Amino acid sequence: MGEIARARRLCWWMLTSFLGLLWGGMALSALAEVGRGVQPWPLPVVSVVVAAGFTALYPRLVNAVIEARHPVRQIVASGVLAVVVAATGGAQPFGAGLALVVWLAVVAVGVSRRRAFALGAGTTLLGVALSVAAAASGWWHLLDMPDAHGPGWLGALAVANTVMYALLGLASVVSNRLWVWIYRLAVRAHEGMEAHARLAVAEERLRFARDLHDLVGHRLSAIAVKTALAVRLSDGDPRAARDEMASVNGLTRTALRELREAVRGYRRLDLGAELASVRGVLEAAGVRCELRLPYREPPEEVAPVFAYAVREAVTNVLKHSVATFCAITLSFTAERAELEVRNDGAPPRAPAGERDGDAGSGLDGMRERMAAVGGDVTVRHGADGQFILEAVVSLPIPG
Repeated sequence: MGEIARARRLCWWMLTSFLGLLWGGMALSALAEVGRGVQPWPLPVVSVVVAAGFTALYPRLVNAVIEARHPVRQIVASGVLAVVVAATGGAQPFGAGLALVVWLAVVAVGVSRRRAFALGAGTTLLGVALSVAAAASGWWHLLDMPDAHGPGWLGALAVANTVMYALLGLASVVSNRLWVWIYRLAVRAHEGMEAHARLAVAEERLRFARDLHDLVGHRLSAIAVKTALAVRLSDGDPRAARDEMASVNGLTRTALRELREAVRGYRRLDLGAELASVRGVLEAAGVRCELRLPYREPPEEVAPVFAYAVREAVTNVLKHSVATFCAITLSFTAERAELEVRNDGAPPRAPAGERDGDAGSGLDGMRERMAAVGGDVTVRHGADGQFILEAVVSLPIPG
């Protein structure tokens, strides 16, 4: 998500950068008018104050548009502020009238082309009307010329401003729609990659299950047939029975070797799949299972080890207790990751297969795997016959 977050941030900055165009145009227009000494002060001050409010609201409007939302209240409120900024600042397309263009550059994103064209035409007509009204009122002057007040001059001004508003609106809308389209395309591509990865994992699991069935299923079927034959021959022909059992022994070794070869590259367990699996097994056995998981995925180095720990812990729950409840809690910070499996119905002390010193026990294997990543496993009895297994790994894992 780092790449997507950066793409969103870039898109946000590109859309909000139009505010710089607005303030730059207003500053140049104000300097020009002050130099001529023809514009009264109260209206430019009002325009600047309202523009500040428009600037404060604008980023929220940009966020909504990027997220494919179109909040009517924010759109209307920012539109009213843009009109006030333009009307009190002369509404010229190279000055305060840029507030209308900046507003249009965002609200026309994410809508249909027909609606975007209608918004652009309406904004252009409104900007031209406000600019002509400001020029006709006598308090805004493009040029200090004696003949810059007649109907012909106002008509020329209207035509020029129409072209300016149309070009600025078209350029800003096309630019912003392109940026947002690229961002959303990147999001869809990222989601597609994640879906492809999940599909690849699912296909690999199906392939492994199929290979396992093909490799082991045949051997087990043969073993079942030969053991049944050995039972029948054991009374009448002991030597033939021994030969059959020797064949069974060979088949068993072959099946074990093939199984090891099949899983040699498949020992990296998936924690999410394992949690879903053990939950289904527990509930099928009548044990209520509660998963308490963080909203983020655990570190990649820890997940396979915790998946193995969950499997072994739940196996012990089913084998060595009369549990009715099992809670699996996973948490992690920047310094450590922790797994806790808590169940009721445990015997007064740990089962024989879980005591220290019993070679090959599930707990010993779990401790070995945890030790390989610098972690540790502890077991203890809690109140009311609860059995608690805790696995802790310090982060980051060295190497």
